[in-house]
Amino acid sequence: MNFQQLRIIRETARRNFNLTDVANALFTSQSGVSKHIKDLEDELGVELFVRRGKRLLGLTEPGKEVLGVAERILMDAKNIHSLAGQFSNKDQGNLCIATTHTQARYVLPPIIGKFKQAFPRVHLMLHQGSPGEIMAMLRSGEADIAIASEALDQVPELAAFPFYTWHHAVIVPERHPLCDRGSLTLDAIAGFPVITYHEGFTGRNKIDATFARHGLSPDIVMSALDADVIKTYVELGMGIGIIASMAYNPVRDHDLRLLDCSHLFEANTAWLAIRRGHYLRGFSYRFIELCSADLTEQVVRKAISLEKQEEQ
Repeated sequence: MNFQQLRIIRETARRNFNLTDVANALFTSQSGVSKHIKDLEDELGVELFVRRGKRLLGLTEPGKEVLGVAERILMDAKNIHSLAGQFSNKDQGNLCIATTHTQARYVLPPIIGKFKQAFPRVHLMLHQGSPGEIMAMLRSGEADIAIASEALDQVPELAAFPFYTWHHAVIVPERHPLCDRGSLTLDAIAGFPVITYHEGFTGRNKIDATFARHGLSPDIVMSALDADVIKTYVELGMGIGIIASMAYNPVRDHDLRLLDCSHLFEANTAWLAIRRGHYLRGFSYRFIELCSADLTEQVVRKAISLEKQEEQ
């Protein structure tokens, strides 16, 4: 048994059992991948994959168990490298953060600014994606830290911490009829074309659920991944926007008005998450503390400890 065999088992499950994709991901040949799988099955004396001819369709029950062990072994191997780096180069290395456009654009800049001042030799990699992509990067070990408002608090293998709460708000062009109203109502919002986030992004599910509870079906004429695009088309007069309130800047967005609707839509929570068992360098804990002073190294270490998870 060797690390390459374990990597192949893990990658085969990730790549939906397509050995061509596995070979490309691991920079090897498909025949080499097949041979490693066969050698490992011969050594263990069990079949790891369900087959139809030469095609792999899924994992057998032993295969599922082996995959879990393989993932832990590969994570521990990565942790050993990180641990060595912690002592040999305390203030330099890589920190990978997976997050959404909203967090990267509107929330993280001051935090990253402070972090880079404290750790100028740390290479910071900021990956933006959908909540599902962010979660996948964290679970696979590609990302050290994930920040998003969806999905992260629902996965047992992740330790998720509340980062901050936020509300949606309505944006309209100057002199829009809604500017002259008092407190906004859902009926008033539903009376205009709406531009907001794609489903699954930035609390869109809560927007839809709120209208549905009140028997309303707003005319959503356009959806986008990020607030900058939404604001652009609101400025063009295509509709009113519903965005995360922190995405509005009165200086940059001087042609738009922000209308409070925190009384209409449920509050959202942005989560910061780490995979349990993942070894974090010292500077990673400093980044987390910059996000929230309550998330000290001691608090985070306790939460991501595999020993703590196994005791529960």
